[in-house]
Amino acid sequence: MSLQDRIINQFSDSIQTQQDAMTCLCELIEYASLRLVTALLNDKKILACGNGRSATSVQLLSSAMLNQFERDRPSLPVIALTTDTAAITAIANDYSFDDVFAKQLRALGQSGDMLVVYTDASSSANISKVVNTAHDKDISVIALTGKNGGMIAPLLRETDIEIRVPSNSNARIQEVHVLITHCLCDLIDHQLFG
Repeated sequence: MSLQDRIINQFSDSIQTQQDAMTCLCELIEYASLRLVTALLNDKKILACGNGRSATSVQLLSSAMLNQFERDRPSLPVIALTTDTAAITAIANDYSFDDVFAKQLRALGQSGDMLVVYTDASSSANISKVVNTAHDKDISVIALTGKNGGMIAPLLRETDIEIRVPSNSNARIQEVHVLITHCLCDLIDHQLFG
């Protein structure tokens, strides 16, 4: 296979995964945006976390909400639990890496807030722990996952939303998570600012 054929395969696989996701996830993405908007209208905040490449999706959501997505508008309260390296490394050193998000959520989260977690459905104990912490604090969860939902899917409650990308490829899952994040940002802006 030539290098250009490999490039074409990457594009084709990405397009197919996006089409599959569009077919099965539109209603869930809409519902997630409604829940996020409701929280924001009730003076609550959104907290978000993820590991590795998923952390970049967290920062995409946070920067688009705190600054702007595609138009100038007031800032919206989104906290990326992935960005304070001093806190993360202190928690990991003094307690456990499993606690890096849960400990922050215990301090910063309040009942009625929303937690958005990004995972490609690998076995991330720190994501499982933050989901359980959210439930303890009466914080609903929106989980962007892939594959079979991993350790997260069984933890979710009726009040939570799982947006599972229909793929087993980490690269395709990550790409669709970015697109879903863009959809959520657009829908939030549209609902709040017309």
